[in-house]
Amino acid sequence: MKAVDGVFVSLKDFFLSMAGAWVPAQLMPALSALISAGAVMAVLPPVMMYLTWLERKVIARMQDRVGPNRVGPFGLIQPFADGIKLFLKEDIVPEGADPVVHFLAPVLTVVPVFLLFLVIPFGRDMVAAEVNVGLLFFLGVSSMQTPMVIAAGWGTRSKFPALGSMRAAAQILAYEVPMVMVLVAAVMVTGTMSTGGIVAAQTGHWHILEPWGAFGFLVFFAAATAEANRTPFDMSEAESELVAGFHTEYSGMKFALFQMAEYLGAFASSALAVTVFLGGWNGPGFLPSWGWFAAKTYLVFGILIWFRGTLPRFRIDQLMGLAWKLLFPMSLAVMTAAAFARLVPGLGGRLAGLALLVAAYAAFSALLMAEFERMNRPRAASERGPAGGGA
Repeated sequence: MKAVDGVFVSLKDFFLSMAGAWVPAQLMPALSALISAGAVMAVLPPVMMYLTWLERKVIARMQDRVGPNRVGPFGLIQPFADGIKLFLKEDIVPEGADPVVHFLAPVLTVVPVFLLFLVIPFGRDMVAAEVNVGLLFFLGVSSMQTPMVIAAGWGTRSKFPALGSMRAAAQILAYEVPMVMVLVAAVMVTGTMSTGGIVAAQTGHWHILEPWGAFGFLVFFAAATAEANRTPFDMSEAESELVAGFHTEYSGMKFALFQMAEYLGAFASSALAVTVFLGGWNGPGFLPSWGWFAAKTYLVFGILIWFRGTLPRFRIDQLMGLAWKLLFPMSLAVMTAAAFARLVPGLGGRLAGLALLVAAYAAFSALLMAEFERMNRPRAASERGPAGGGA
């Protein structure tokens, strides 16, 4: 199993040894990083294509349908057919839109998503860029999507994309706060911002098995789902209200780039959840480290597919209320519980953190449910405007 576990590292070492005959020694570190990054970039587009196939198949089964089954056995070549179709479609730029922004927005939206995977440890010694601030790099790069989404909607000079981009910006900023705070809790416990160091700290004991880790995973997963514009948080792409949201006026490959950014962003968030809370590539020896990481990541992404096939979309007021009235205070509780686990080792610190987290969840979820009930209560006649009309 050790040979299988290190097959990709051995393959990289083989290429480096071959290149050592003609590449100067001072350039070898740069070449090593280039090989790692190139391998990641080459794998991501096929991963995105088959994530779409997997989601269509799973949701079809949930809805008693078959899903893609015409192009290739079991529809396995359908993603390539979709890619060819999008590539051949006409690129339509609306009259009055900013042509520069309309061209650059989809490109600059997908580039940061590729960079996210450079700091993800896919297996033992399998990280493209091992930096001591990998977690900070991930958060910084992922935040670059917000201005790109705003530019994509605003640059089309169309009301539905503009409204969708404003929703997306508010949503991303609201859910970024609790997501960052639960990651800070992991940094407090492990003492490092290196993604590889966080995985190494979970050898034999994953963070999700701790009270702060279990609640932190739930907060992170909800916030990451919202950041990726996935159901039930897909308000910026609400087709019943906004046609397709911020990318309504984009066609062909520009639309495909937005879809790639969405799917790969959700996959990167799933990979980070596995890295921080589910032990990363750690697991029993009957699978290689990269096999454990892939299995865990696809399992987490499968929950996102499950959500899309079963849950209705939140209203915008419910979506923002969930962020600020439940997830934000729960992230503070997670940080406090992590501090207990750090400062009071043993059962006492864990029980104190668990008690705090359960009490906080009970209190803030009750407040949120009361707020939702107030939101859904029919307004009095005096609040509905003249003659019972809308406000």
